[in-house]
Amino acid sequence: MQKYFTEHPRDFLAVATPGAGKTTFALSVASELLGRRIVDRIIVVAPTEHLKTQWAEAASRAGIPIDPTYSAGKGKTSGDYVGVAVTYAGVAVNPLAMRIRTERFKTLVILDEVHHAGDALSWGEGVREAFEPATRRLALTGTPFRSDINPIPFVTYAPGPDGVARSVADYTYGYGDALADHVVRPVLFMAYSGEMSWRTSAGDEIAARLGEPLTKDLTNQALRTALDPQGSWIPSVLAAADKRLSEVRRHVPDAGGLVIATDQDSARSYAKTLRQITGESATVVLSDEKAASKKIAEFSKSDSRWMVAVRMVSEGVDVPRLSVGVYATTTSTPLFFAQAVGRFVRSRSRGETASVFLPSVPNLLTFASEMEVTRDHVLQKKVRTEDDIFSPEERLLEAANASESASSDLLASFEALGSEARFDRVLFDGGEFGHAGEVQVGSDEEMDFLGIPGLLEADQMRDLLRQRQSDRARKQKSALASRVDEAKRASEDLTEVATHEQLAVLRRELNGLVAAWYHRTGTPHGMTHAKLRKECGGPAAAIANAEQLRARIDRVRDWAARKSS
Repeated sequence: MQKYFTEHPRDFLAVATPGAGKTTFALSVASELLGRRIVDRIIVVAPTEHLKTQWAEAASRAGIPIDPTYSAGKGKTSGDYVGVAVTYAGVAVNPLAMRIRTERFKTLVILDEVHHAGDALSWGEGVREAFEPATRRLALTGTPFRSDINPIPFVTYAPGPDGVARSVADYTYGYGDALADHVVRPVLFMAYSGEMSWRTSAGDEIAARLGEPLTKDLTNQALRTALDPQGSWIPSVLAAADKRLSEVRRHVPDAGGLVIATDQDSARSYAKTLRQITGESATVVLSDEKAASKKIAEFSKSDSRWMVAVRMVSEGVDVPRLSVGVYATTTSTPLFFAQAVGRFVRSRSRGETASVFLPSVPNLLTFASEMEVTRDHVLQKKVRTEDDIFSPEERLLEAANASESASSDLLASFEALGSEARFDRVLFDGGEFGHAGEVQVGSDEEMDFLGIPGLLEADQMRDLLRQRQSDRARKQKSALASRVDEAKRASEDLTEVATHEQLAVLRRELNGLVAAWYHRTGTPHGMTHAKLRKECGGPAAAIANAEQLRARIDRVRDWAARKSS
């Protein structure tokens, strides 16, 4: 606010994490501009019909009456309103009508989630044409921008060190800033792996572990198998998420949960499963339902446990009591992930923590570990001639898109055969805690993490996770000692049996740490093993002795500690 009214810019871009209060900021600016007679009218542009209504309700509480039913061809609206709310799609349909309205008054245009103006060329052109004459334009966004060739209207771009143009925000308030100010909740990411099996269109049966290094096609197929309502993975994860919700509701009685599904059929199936688990019907929100906005509003005010949706609540929708989420969708872009997680971070009181359950898929684990990273819109260049230096990249991009299309055909005809869920790890504050996919769902080790209290400060959460991890390590060490003692009593060849048991456990621990390092840094397993051999000495892990394996384990843990600090 201070920066805005010190500089009085015509265009202002505020990038702030979901839940930080962008709506409050924008309406405070609008109220001040109206009071100073700098503007006479307000136009709010939102991504969806539901958000138009949400903006109108928030504006009403701020004493600014806004018409959410207005459309570009409607012409005049009631004299009781000082503004209207429209969608980006609605502006693109008739930008000239919106331009005439903008010109008639001194107008403030609020562009909510402004990155949508870059979704389609027609949307961007429509927004630029309609609001070029506006007195003031206030652009808001809470999610990382994409890389594309469509510049977002009224946003400033500047070349980076690599010469590529990037958006420049007038003010940025990231998740890390909001977390430090206790404006948003810290997020626990509960990752689940497990064994998957499916049949390809060629009739081949494939079995793979969710989260292990696979090709892009196989990773997608493994993920779709996990999310198949007929398998065992999704019911197990939904049951675990409901246990977590019960724990949270001990301290936050009205806490609710949200499952984000890929499609409507899956959403309905997940709702049936939740009813079997909880004995209570879940609210199902589908984007093409007329009553979708009403259902969301009713769920927000109630104390019922679960809501299941496809994309309806992925962005901007405000349901502050959501505390537990299940990311059960194949959509895995940074933009959508940030939007989805943003539904759970809004803080109502100190100590509330959000929990999001997700598949152990490398890119999702990477997004989870990079929650505090802020991104700008990267403006890729158009290729105009064969000699253009960007031409090779453009061809590579086209090839990648073509292969993606081909794999989509393959995915459409694959058949999920079976799935089994295993608790993998917890990601929190850039660190990883857990059991490297060794723990059965429903076990005491899983409950060590599902049973974490629902009200904890971030530093308390960090300390508790470390304590649980330490307890797990002690139990493993004790179990190993017991197995070695049993082996000693059972055989005269004491050394060979003890060494075999010990080496197996050490190799499993090393492989788990290398996999965790891959999820955190993107460094392939082979490169990490090679670097460990170079730094610690010794042969390959398969034939290394116990001392060499322990040295490598300690070295990976040292890397992780230094990266965290």
